[in-house]
Amino acid sequence: DAARPELQLSAGKSVLGTEIRIVDPETGAEIPVAEPGEIWVRSNQNMSGYLNRPEATAETITADDWVRTGDVGRLDAEGYVYIEDRLKDMIITGGENVYGPEVESALIEHPDIADAAVIGVPDDFWGESVKAIVVATTELDPADVIEFCRQHLAGYKCPRTVDFVESLPRNASGKILKTELREPYWRDRSRGI
Repeated sequence: DAARPELQLSAGKSVLGTEIRIVDPETGAEIPVAEPGEIWVRSNQNMSGYLNRPEATAETITADDWVRTGDVGRLDAEGYVYIEDRLKDMIITGGENVYGPEVESALIEHPDIADAAVIGVPDDFWGESVKAIVVATTELDPADVIEFCRQHLAGYKCPRTVDFVESLPRNASGKILKTELREPYWRDRSRGI
């Protein structure tokens, strides 16, 4: 739809016979329109479970047959779905949910940042804090990067620390390997990476 270019960012609407809802991943309660949460899907075409893996099935499929996708997204008022992140990549800092792609989008608006990834790292006070890992085109001061973010994001979403790297690790399809970025910080910790 040329009149609605934002729809190009959408994954579309559910198809006939498929229901989609956005829920709080902790409670299963539905989230209001336009607010992010976990995407759940129900259809007569859904899988019935994982072969010989009852625990994985119980974690993924609810008693009323909703499949927990593990994706974070939102629905607009017309039912278009927007996928924002993976639930496992969400950062919870001081009880607030931070979605990495939102922070990464702000970072790459900086004229001297070529690429960026955002991860959660251990924080004794907040639980996790936001860390930016940045590929810069010129020498930058971490404080300047954080200040740039403060001009574009809510305070709790801004990185507390910034690391600079030559390149970000990626898989064969070009996706940033956030597990690899998180691993050194979470080694010997209770949170899964």
